[in-house]
Amino acid sequence: MTLPQALFFDMDGVIIDTEKDGHRIAFNQAFSEFGFEVFWDVDHYGELIRISGGKERMRHHLETRGFGRPVDASQADELIRTLHKRKTEIFIDLIEGGGLKLRPGIHRLMKEANDRNVPICICTTATQKAAQAVAAKSLPDIRFAHILAGDIVARKKPAPDIYLLALEKTGADAARCVVVEDSRNGMLAGVGAGAQVVVTTSIYTRGENFDEAALAVTCLGDPAGERGTLIRGEVDGYQGVLTLDMLAGLLS
Repeated sequence: MTLPQALFFDMDGVIIDTEKDGHRIAFNQAFSEFGFEVFWDVDHYGELIRISGGKERMRHHLETRGFGRPVDASQADELIRTLHKRKTEIFIDLIEGGGLKLRPGIHRLMKEANDRNVPICICTTATQKAAQAVAAKSLPDIRFAHILAGDIVARKKPAPDIYLLALEKTGADAARCVVVEDSRNGMLAGVGAGAQVVVTTSIYTRGENFDEAALAVTCLGDPAGERGTLIRGEVDGYQGVLTLDMLAGLLS
């Protein structure tokens, strides 16, 4: 069996379930610190994450609901950059404080890939600083070929740009690579790059349409911990734990 040439992991919702208890909390604290009467509850944030990128979500909210007091249009770009920078600092503090745990099966599958010399990349719209913090604090024993994050590409997911960049960086054949995502936008980005996509759903994405994915599960699964449930696709030998060999089987 031929192993994948590379594995490309999204971060938010895939490596750590960061959206509800990480990014959302950090956004709200940043708004509060700047004196804006903005609070993103769980349901509203679930709508906002369909927009790729934190700065883009803030801009959408500003343009559709406002920040509770007038914002000069000429100052909006700088304000959003400043807010987002502070939000990232708060988010990184949450990571470094150990309050955000890895999703089931992430460390196991990455370690298996390391042990079998399959390159791993993180490919995320989160900032480079946040992605580096997750890698350093939550996955210190995992080797990453590349960490591709933030505004490193012109177009964000569902555009395939970040995965096309990962393919360029690794020199891998798209048809022999697996993208691990949690959302429809992410899935479309991976499919658009020509890779096989495995979806591990999060609280915010479990009702989305993943018809184009090769496989969809509730989580990657750990033998001695939480096991996943198959949502879409078939894989030989699956009992709630998705292995590297199973991913290789998707490529055959």
